[in-house]
Amino acid sequence: MLQPSTHGGTDVRPPEFSRSERARVLVMTAAGSVVIGYAAVAALLALIAATATHAAFSTTGVLAAAAPGWLVAHHVPLRFEGSAQLGVLPLLPTALLMLLAGRAAAGAADRLGLYEPLQARGVVLCIAGAHAITGGTIALLMGDGPVRATPAVAFFGCAAVSGVAATIGVAQRCGLVEVLIDRIDPVARRGMRAGLLALFVLTGLGALLVALGLAFSWSTTSSLFAGASPTFGVGLGMWLLCLGYLPNAVVGAMSYVVGAGFSIGDVSMTPTRFSGGPVPAVPLLAALPEKQMPFLPALLLVPLLLGGLVGWYCRKASDRPATRLRAVLVAGVTVAVVALVLAATAGGALGAGVFNPVTVPAGLLAVLVLGWLVLPGSFVAWFAGARPKRVPAAEAPAIEQIPAEDGADDADAEYDDDVEYEDEVDDEYDEDYEDVDEELALEDELAEEFEEDEYDDLPDDTGEPADESGTDDEPEADDSTDDDTDDTGTDVADDDLDAEAEAQLEAEADEVPAHDGSPEPDLKGKAD
Repeated sequence: MLQPSTHGGTDVRPPEFSRSERARVLVMTAAGSVVIGYAAVAALLALIAATATHAAFSTTGVLAAAAPGWLVAHHVPLRFEGSAQLGVLPLLPTALLMLLAGRAAAGAADRLGLYEPLQARGVVLCIAGAHAITGGTIALLMGDGPVRATPAVAFFGCAAVSGVAATIGVAQRCGLVEVLIDRIDPVARRGMRAGLLALFVLTGLGALLVALGLAFSWSTTSSLFAGASPTFGVGLGMWLLCLGYLPNAVVGAMSYVVGAGFSIGDVSMTPTRFSGGPVPAVPLLAALPEKQMPFLPALLLVPLLLGGLVGWYCRKASDRPATRLRAVLVAGVTVAVVALVLAATAGGALGAGVFNPVTVPAGLLAVLVLGWLVLPGSFVAWFAGARPKRVPAAEAPAIEQIPAEDGADDADAEYDDDVEYEDEVDDEYDEDYEDVDEELALEDELAEEFEEDEYDDLPDDTGEPADESGTDDEPEADDSTDDDTDDTGTDVADDDLDAEAEAQLEAEADEVPAHDGSPEPDLKGKAD
């Protein structure tokens, strides 16, 4: 069950497909990318064969010739009879085929309503698997013919090229770009942007250098075209050959600007060194310099200035110089990795003659690019960027405040506001607690006063209420009266009580009638 996704602020529920429907869409997409690519190569060969003079044109021959051409578009090296090998392959057909596979993958993702990164693997695996099986099958069918290819190289080469293209095609639709961006910190993102801009500038400089070389040697270019293309069909084929290898020439020119240079057989050239010799009679190679010129070493100032621009771009990555250096390093590594891949795919074996091999030193190019960008870029980023404000020693806090990086200033400001708000709330709570303490103290005082008044009103031991002054209502007896006792130590009040009791007993005895024949009880004696 696919979950709803949000596009443009509106909830969109992707269409639901059964397992069989999804499989049909994926199979049709993978097969379609293979068939369309093969048909494009066959159509191009048919056009060349139809316009060439004395060329035998047949549908079967064109379809058979399109098989090695399709492998070449996947950058699979070919071997010919003997030991000759074609390893320096045109990059333009490879780029066009990757564009086709990427569009096919994006279309399948749209039809299936894919929106999660893990959902992209089905599309990528199907397209890569279809191209790999087709390439391996073609290599097996070619066998030991005049043109051969290694089946294992064809299988994995086709899978790698189409798989990378399909991944790029579904990256935006399935959220792969968002996941990648979320996992990279702002400093690294700025460094990657700087690296991509530097790569674009280097590529543009390489293209400009090729264009200037062709313009300054236009007479040589025209003569090569005239000598190699006596008819329209041959001229069209030569033009297509130069167009296909134009990206290779741009990569070689970029390597030349950086200082790594390139070589074609015995010919080797850099801005500071030149070694001449024969080159293929291809009009595109007319852009090569014919000798060493005094102003060519000045081209090395271009990558130096580019490194300074990278550092200037990364100066705002952070207030900390060390963090800015990290952004410059990320930019240099980004350009170095891409340059390494381009240089590795731009050269290769070219037959078994004097023009073999065509080399663009990939490792040296990557190291030089990294050095040209990182060294001057680090210098500029270190001194041109902002620095944290120094606090006077008397007012310096106990803990040094580390300045925030990109995107953290607002968070620090919000945090400071929260802390200030909490302090205000604490102050209010303290004031409330002081008021409560005062109220409790007042209540305690009132309770004490109330207890004193209540206990004053309570009766004393004689049951008589005490007056306000705390004394009894009756006046106190004289000390002489209180201390008046008889000789036996008995109080006078006690003697009065005994006399009253004796009188009462006598009165009771008088009231009791005497019984006949019985003596009268001696009540008085009893009382005694």
